[in-house]
Amino acid sequence: MMNDKKKASVLASMVADSLALGAHWIYDTGKISKEFGRVDRLLKPMPDSFHAAKDKGEFTHYGDQTLVLLESVAHCGEFDMKDFSNRWQALFSGYKGYVDQATKVTLQNLAQGKKPIEAGSASSDLAGASRISPLVCRYARDPEILLQSARDQTRMTHNHPIVVEGAEFFAAVCWRILRGEAPVAAIRNLAADEYKNSPLFDWVEKGLESRDEESVIVIGRFGQSCHINEAFSSVVHLITRYERNLKEALIQSVMAGGDSSGRGMMVGMVLGAYLGTQDLPAEWISGLKMEKEIRSLIDKIS
Repeated sequence: MMNDKKKASVLASMVADSLALGAHWIYDTGKISKEFGRVDRLLKPMPDSFHAAKDKGEFTHYGDQTLVLLESVAHCGEFDMKDFSNRWQALFSGYKGYVDQATKVTLQNLAQGKKPIEAGSASSDLAGASRISPLVCRYARDPEILLQSARDQTRMTHNHPIVVEGAEFFAAVCWRILRGEAPVAAIRNLAADEYKNSPLFDWVEKGLESRDEESVIVIGRFGQSCHINEAFSSVVHLITRYERNLKEALIQSVMAGGDSSGRGMMVGMVLGAYLGTQDLPAEWISGLKMEKEIRSLIDKIS
């Protein structure tokens, strides 16, 4: 059972990114509803999108980086910072998609000779932490290595202490879920046990307290942006409100606008580890351009 669930954490996270692709970074939720209706299918980005060069079933630059991490772990049999960094740099050599500021700064730092562990930007975007599902799958039975590798892969591009801590937090949540805790209990207990002196504790409380409110309204209030001080509580809200409904959690993340990919990847990872992929529409998975390759890579690390 654990083996299926840890595989699902990766697949659901990547599906979440692809689902978000078409409407990613549209902040006007009315525009999303008008242009796309209810986003319950994979979409091709619009011509004026940040991801206009991408097609339906592909990934944002977040998902592409997660795939690189998955490839690296599958190739090495473990997390290897140097290998991941080399593959990550190769991804952005002639990349056809959007290149964000965190990536530009990290590439510049690497070009100047900084080591991968030192080269990360100071970006507070959740995206750096949202890539960690391959590590959850690989190290589901080794919490110490899981948490350290989650911190290190995040630090390579997003060397902001709270983002690094956020990666550690959600990796630990998944570890608890794979051992039988429900997501809401895992989040609440972990925050109380280990994060009372961290900003994460208050963000968790905000997310938990919003359970009964509509997601579009809540995320609009918390903030739709990439920054972790806005996105973290929104992730907790989606996990809490849709603890037993992965499909709806991912749809509502997209409908709430803004950085729906960063949120969705984290939500998909957590709820995938709990529910598996049975709640995901088959066409979401089969619609991924690289479904077969992704499944093969996941099998290698599980």
